[in-house]
Amino acid sequence: MSSKMASLVISTLILLMFFSSATDASRRSYVATLENSVWQLASESRLQCQLTHTIPNYGTAIFSSAASKVNNMSFELDVMRLPADYSLALIESVPPTWRPGQGAMKVAEMQWRKQFNGDVDETTAWIMLTELEKGYFPTLYYADWHNQNDRVKVALAATNFRPAYYDFLNCVDGLLPYSFEDLSYTVLNFEKNSTELDRASKKKLQQIEEYLKHDKNIDKISVKAYSSSWGGRYTNLKVSQRRANEIKDVFEQFGIPGDKISVEGFGEKRHIASNQTILGRAENRRVVIEMVKP
Repeated sequence: MSSKMASLVISTLILLMFFSSATDASRRSYVATLENSVWQLASESRLQCQLTHTIPNYGTAIFSSAASKVNNMSFELDVMRLPADYSLALIESVPPTWRPGQGAMKVAEMQWRKQFNGDVDETTAWIMLTELEKGYFPTLYYADWHNQNDRVKVALAATNFRPAYYDFLNCVDGLLPYSFEDLSYTVLNFEKNSTELDRASKKKLQQIEEYLKHDKNIDKISVKAYSSSWGGRYTNLKVSQRRANEIKDVFEQFGIPGDKISVEGFGEKRHIASNQTILGRAENRRVVIEMVKP
């Protein structure tokens, strides 16, 4: 067994021994009751979905998923009092009181970082959600940062969870399959001697259009167009300038104010591939789009 694995096992055993010896009476407990357990879809768009749950007198549990090429899920515990030190919290899935005789299941450990909210990895976030769906209470146990003898228990209540959770899943299913980072630097290519984009670039531009329907927080857009060296330099310069202005017009049609868009045409300067081949010239007939957010 490696030293890292041994250290992890030892820390887990210490946590289990520490919290198993504590009774509910000796812990500070935070959990929503039947009357005040509220789960809600706090953010719902094709860019981000957030499912939140307020833990009275403690903070807010937040599950989030964002538009991206890959599926993703995150969990953050936004606490009213930030951690004062680095430590570990044990996360268990605790059965409700109406299921007597069932033991708690260890889910994971969460590392508290000084002056930061708590968070867990994607796998743990999904486990916590599925345990909540089954009616179990994902529960954190840790020692207070200012008093190591003071033990804290924080639970996410499964009460009233499912309706909001199913709305959250529907929201996640509708997220765009690309993010701002996926589109903020985009290279489009043109047909030969034309301001018409090739097929792949038209598809990419459609993705940008769809994204901009949902994100109005774009500060500026830079459009820089280039040509191959096939033809005269002056002609190539004018072609690149027309291409840049064509793309600017497209962005204005997307709803971006013209004063946020800068355009430049460089003609056959700054090649990225050889002009001696058809494929190389196709790469050089390009426009580079950079979008910036505040």
